[in-house]
Amino acid sequence: MLQTEIAAPPHPLVVTREEWLVERKKLLAEEKELTKHGDAVDAKRRRLPMVKIEKQYKFEGPLGPLTLGDMFEGRRQLIIYHFMFDPEWDEGCSGCTGLVNAIGDLSMLNERNTTFALVSRAPLERLIAYKVSKGWDINMYSSYGSDFNYDYNVTLDKKVAPLEDK
Repeated sequence: MLQTEIAAPPHPLVVTREEWLVERKKLLAEEKELTKHGDAVDAKRRRLPMVKIEKQYKFEGPLGPLTLGDMFEGRRQLIIYHFMFDPEWDEGCSGCTGLVNAIGDLSMLNERNTTFALVSRAPLERLIAYKVSKGWDINMYSSYGSDFNYDYNVTLDKKVAPLEDK
């Protein structure tokens, strides 16, 4: 049996506490600047104008066909999470699955007049089967056959829709 030498994992330099404090202070200053910049970008995002959606998107839900307006369930706001699940896949995206597994109680959104829903391109039958297998009780809708995901640049395929410039 061959024995291979295992290299030690890389690690930072070992320095004195005083040197560490100097470096830490510099890093904290950079982190504060980054936080301020992130806060400013977030504020700009919140001030973006709204756009009236005039296209009648069609979705499929457990109770049958519905529109984007129907997804609001009579509430003032709607949060849609694009759950990546290609029509050809047998399972949803592992990262999206992890996020939904970690979501927890969303009742506070409803109390604040907001509905949360997942939208995927996979056919409804696959979505329902996957949702049941995961034990989720969250609203999940299919946009299969719709251009909704392409119009909002959450599915990228330049053969279907132009890619958004950065």
